[in-house]
Amino acid sequence: MPILSVRHRTVYRYRRPVAFGEHRIMFRPRDSYDQRLIAARLAVTPEPASLRWMFDVFGNCVAVATFETRSETLSFDCGITLEHTPGHAPVFPLAPHAAHYPFGYGAEDMPDLARSIERQWPDPRHEIDAWARGFIPTAGRVPTQDLLAAMTGSVRANFTYVARFEKGVQDPLTTLRTKCGSCRDFAVLMMEGVRALGMAARFVSGYLYNPRNDRARHVGGGSTHAWLQVYLPGAGWIEFDPTNGIVGNRDLIRVAVARDPAQAVPLHGSYFGLASDDLGMQVDVEVTELERGGPGEAGPVPPGADGPNSQDPPRTANPLAR
Repeated sequence: MPILSVRHRTVYRYRRPVAFGEHRIMFRPRDSYDQRLIAARLAVTPEPASLRWMFDVFGNCVAVATFETRSETLSFDCGITLEHTPGHAPVFPLAPHAAHYPFGYGAEDMPDLARSIERQWPDPRHEIDAWARGFIPTAGRVPTQDLLAAMTGSVRANFTYVARFEKGVQDPLTTLRTKCGSCRDFAVLMMEGVRALGMAARFVSGYLYNPRNDRARHVGGGSTHAWLQVYLPGAGWIEFDPTNGIVGNRDLIRVAVARDPAQAVPLHGSYFGLASDDLGMQVDVEVTELERGGPGEAGPVPPGADGPNSQDPPRTANPLAR
């Protein structure tokens, strides 16, 4: 069980002092059996007038900051220490009826899974349907694990990762046709493919642990990361990272889950000023492994300061206020 440390800093810069609207921050990892939060801190500069915490509809921990001060910069500096239990073997127990595809969900689960099965993007020529069904053999049923592992590995092997700094997610048809995109684009493409096969999928935002930034091992580090979960009877929500071909939670630090990527944006808010006042932002994320008992492993969490995580934060310029 390695102890991982995450340092995540986002800084916005402006041409002149501007006022800020409400900012919502999702940096705090979800406590679970496979990742246990040890310590966390969140420093916001300038200091917010208020900082309150809440759980959203998916159970993600969200910090909401409001401001009364104008400034030329706005920074969010988050430090996290957690114990991570990686599942190295991409094998998980399934209910007998779900061991092979196709399978169905039970009547007791369908009311809660239905919205996660619905397609979210148009596919008028059924291109994503055809791509997803290309992993199913023409004769006989296929082991469910093999089907999902093949889809995950195919994106890793046949698509090109590119870092995109634009807001939002690329249309999955564009991702499929161009065979390139960012981690969030690949996650959404596979979500739509999984949903086309009648399975429930949801979006995950978090961090990627990549020792020594080894691109032969993983891509998508240095910022926040995105992947998906698929609900499988008997196993529950299982992680799939098509960007890196990962099945299971190995090297993945889960922060937020949502039905749609727009519901899992790690950091977003607004400022009051001209669009030309925005000089851009800088995001730095570093994930390292700590020695047990080393600095930062335990330590108390200051009241009101243990906090949240980030991906591609959208910004809204309000040209009305001065």
